[in-house]
Amino acid sequence: MPGNKKIKLLIVDDSIVFREILKKKISADEGIEVVATAHDPFDARDKIIRFRPDVITCDVEMPRMNGIEFVRRLIPQYPVPVIMVTTLSDTVFDAMNAGAVDFVVKPDARSSKDVENFILEMIHKIKVAASAKVLPSKSDTAHIISGNDITGTDGIIAIGASTGGIEAISHILQCLPVNIPGVVIVQHIPPVFSRMFAERMNASIQLTVKEAKSGDYVESGCVYIAPGDMHMAVKKIGSRYKIECFKGDKVNGHRPSVDVLFDSVAASAGPKALGVILSGMGYDGAKGLLNMRKAGAHTIGQDESSCVVYGMPKVAYNIGAVEKETSLQQIPMLIISWAKNIK
Repeated sequence: MPGNKKIKLLIVDDSIVFREILKKKISADEGIEVVATAHDPFDARDKIIRFRPDVITCDVEMPRMNGIEFVRRLIPQYPVPVIMVTTLSDTVFDAMNAGAVDFVVKPDARSSKDVENFILEMIHKIKVAASAKVLPSKSDTAHIISGNDITGTDGIIAIGASTGGIEAISHILQCLPVNIPGVVIVQHIPPVFSRMFAERMNASIQLTVKEAKSGDYVESGCVYIAPGDMHMAVKKIGSRYKIECFKGDKVNGHRPSVDVLFDSVAASAGPKALGVILSGMGYDGAKGLLNMRKAGAHTIGQDESSCVVYGMPKVAYNIGAVEKETSLQQIPMLIISWAKNIK
């Protein structure tokens, strides 16, 4: 938010206890003002009109109307950034598709540390969401682009993303043909949800998508998503790329870190690689993408107009890491063009 203006927050949750805990804890942050709480989407609708919040937090599971349907109806009329609060369920991806900008996993109420970490994460994501762009729900108009001229399979595509990245990645993968070189992805995402995201994509597109594990070899037509809370790197073994997943310290505040992946791709693949940096807050991935470019790789950055949060791509562009900046719609075509010309 510009200046010192407080972010106006509306909390939507059917649990009065949870609403009050959230209100009390988040109100302690001097940058956020909880202007109202609501017990269901119908109550929320009235309070949106009355209080004009900058950000909304919304439970996925609620009586009368669930959070997904609420977001689907809300965004076209009131394009307010929404952060979903969810249990361990892949239904949150439906909310992201409907237009929510991010999600947070509900804490274990019995653990004070878990609750405290949840509040800190929520405050951070509220501040990110306040400057996010709300994009309308996508009715999946993505089409597979022909890859008939792709002959090389020894290249590798590395993608990094954060806030807004789930939908951006989904769009790109839906467009890619089965003979595309292997794809490795770091998306900032909590543990378990990385597997859910991979399984969801695997069931809905023609590429093979899986949560990566140490020992996997990158194969053509396959996509490997870094496990939540683990770094992912690739190492060249002969003519192939082998994946390593490991804990390690957080890098740029993240685990998995895009920089860790990009740096390893720069070292192992050099000019046989393509790096893509997508929507996200912060600077993770920018230096790694620059290292990829210096090593001879081609690099792509998502442009501001199509980003939910133009943070990571902006930093990468500003330091000279991005060879070509373009819209999300154009990125799949650039990827395929690169794949057809791997030397």
